[in-house]
Amino acid sequence: MRVRVLSLFGALLLMVLAGCAGGAPASQPVRVALDWTPNTNHLGLYVAQQAGYFDEAGLDVEFLPWNTTSPDTLVGTGAADYGISFQDSFTFSKAAGADITSVMAILQHWATEVAVRADRADIRSPRDLDGKIYAGFGGPGELPKMQAVIRADGGRGEFTSEVLNTAAYEALYAGQADFTEPFVNVEGIEAELRNEPVRTFRYTDYGFPDAYNVLLIGNSTRLAEDPDRARAFVGAVQRGYRLAADDPAAAAQMLKDANPGAFTSDELVDRGAAMLAEQFLRDEQGRVGFQTEERWSGFSGFLYGTGSVAGPDGAPVTAQPDFATWFTNDYLTP
Repeated sequence: MRVRVLSLFGALLLMVLAGCAGGAPASQPVRVALDWTPNTNHLGLYVAQQAGYFDEAGLDVEFLPWNTTSPDTLVGTGAADYGISFQDSFTFSKAAGADITSVMAILQHWATEVAVRADRADIRSPRDLDGKIYAGFGGPGELPKMQAVIRADGGRGEFTSEVLNTAAYEALYAGQADFTEPFVNVEGIEAELRNEPVRTFRYTDYGFPDAYNVLLIGNSTRLAEDPDRARAFVGAVQRGYRLAADDPAAAAQMLKDANPGAFTSDELVDRGAAMLAEQFLRDEQGRVGFQTEERWSGFSGFLYGTGSVAGPDGAPVTAQPDFATWFTNDYLTP
């Protein structure tokens, strides 16, 4: 998760577009808020654009330039129709009253992992992170997750946390921090290409629940008002991620073609796309995009159990909601 402060541009965008929170005319572009600059987590969106799937669906789709306002906020207020989110940030936003629904699981599993420098002989497992410095991103679910993984490995779950955002990776390489949380398909590969190899620990190897690391979310009111348009858009995106799962090399090329000069190397994109296709885009039944209540209740239920989730009034909430109402598979095709 990447947490950022609202910029002036983001605030103005929010105020201008939030007035459109009601039903959007069919002729209006479908606005999609990205969580970051283009990367392999966005493969299916750019495939749908480049391969003409949006055109075939009769949709004019606009990717909003990344800014410091979170997609959860943009989508929840109607400033965007859809956005890229994460199960952890979604959990906190939804509990606080955001008008959002998860319409597709982009990544079926955690693609973030605990990372340390590969040359750290003193850190062999998560319990060795006690007393160390964590370079994080300020997300409300980060610390409970890290504590749970360390404790599951026999540690105390006690460490110092510094919110550094993207500077977290440089701090790790420089030895100014001991561990952080990269996407293995992006920063994990980038570290290797920079000759700064890292060793990683998967949360699930220590009994921690799996999660839909990256989501496509929609504004709940608009989904209900125009389900046919929603089905057309989500279906086109699902086609894009299916192609990425079947032919990652072609998908990687489309991502690069759509964003010339945006990537430090072709290898970063090519390897990241191949990793997603092999490990993250399909569920246990080989499907792309589908979600289950079991997966939602596992990780999001864990967050509720920590007491870190707050309701619309800002007070902690521990009674779990009906997670089946937080997502839908209605706009997907088998």
